[in-house]
Amino acid sequence: MADAPGSDPSGLENDMISPSFSGPEAGGAGGDGRVGVLVMAYGTPASPDDVEPYYTHIRRGRPPTPELLADLRRRYDAIGGISPLAARTRAQAEAIAGALGDGYVVALGQKHAAPFVEDGMAELVAAGATEVVGLVLAPHYSAMSAGQYHERAAAAAGGAGLAYRAIGSWHVHPVLVDLLAERVAAARARLHVTAGTVVETLFTAHSLPERARSLDDPSYPDQLRDTAEAVAGAAGIDRWRTAWQSAGRTADPWIGPDILDVLRSLPAEGVEAVIVCPAGFVSDHLEVLFDVDIEAAGVAEATGLRLERTESFNDDPRFVALLAGLVRDAAAAA
Repeated sequence: MADAPGSDPSGLENDMISPSFSGPEAGGAGGDGRVGVLVMAYGTPASPDDVEPYYTHIRRGRPPTPELLADLRRRYDAIGGISPLAARTRAQAEAIAGALGDGYVVALGQKHAAPFVEDGMAELVAAGATEVVGLVLAPHYSAMSAGQYHERAAAAAGGAGLAYRAIGSWHVHPVLVDLLAERVAAARARLHVTAGTVVETLFTAHSLPERARSLDDPSYPDQLRDTAEAVAGAAGIDRWRTAWQSAGRTADPWIGPDILDVLRSLPAEGVEAVIVCPAGFVSDHLEVLFDVDIEAAGVAEATGLRLERTESFNDDPRFVALLAGLVRDAAAAA
């Protein structure tokens, strides 16, 4: 999930992208037509002028209060005025199309910014797709997050007479685990810790309302823990835990513990340095660049902790190959 200002329970990622991306040539996969690939994400404002309408869309047509709007603008200003997420996701989509090659056409569909999920599906239909595979840019599944994207995509595909196959969670895919483990090791190296230094690794994902626990099978928190356990084993670390970030500003209780509370508690446990691995996110965006790099880093500094964050995947070729492989497997399962 990404670039949500903390008021919606189902954030993911993306923004305004060019219509569709094709492999080198048409034809091939999917019988006589092309396999459509709908890459789905949350959305982000394309410019500072778009922040208010974007936030209003998130709030289901209710304009944000001046205080909420000012807070969101402040966060964007702190990372340079607008999120880099649009460019990052555009690069991911183009790279996925290139990795898939002949027989596939890729389009983007978003929840809160154009092109919307339904727009992306229409682009695939216009491009000649005869079936559609849906990929949400988040490794963990919840009915309140990825599930909502797949529901909308399936409805749009059905309306166009196309078969739709949803890619579920891929939170313990071996390539994902290896990539995260490498990034954890690199972050530890940047800390330059000496023998005996107590280092804690926090694996984080976007929090959801507590009621998500009753909707999900498997459990969203269990999936994050499974990812953390697999990565910790691959990286050879023995001190780690899961934490949650970017909870919404609603009256409902949200899944915890919150990363900021965990950071404040670590010095009392003898921890001297911390690695934050935002395992639930796949690219740079507001909830990494602000919520971790600025907000969490500020809390760590105030409590005397040294903090390093793992690098985001963005369009890392190995990560793109993982996503393309998920699509091919889903298409082949037909």
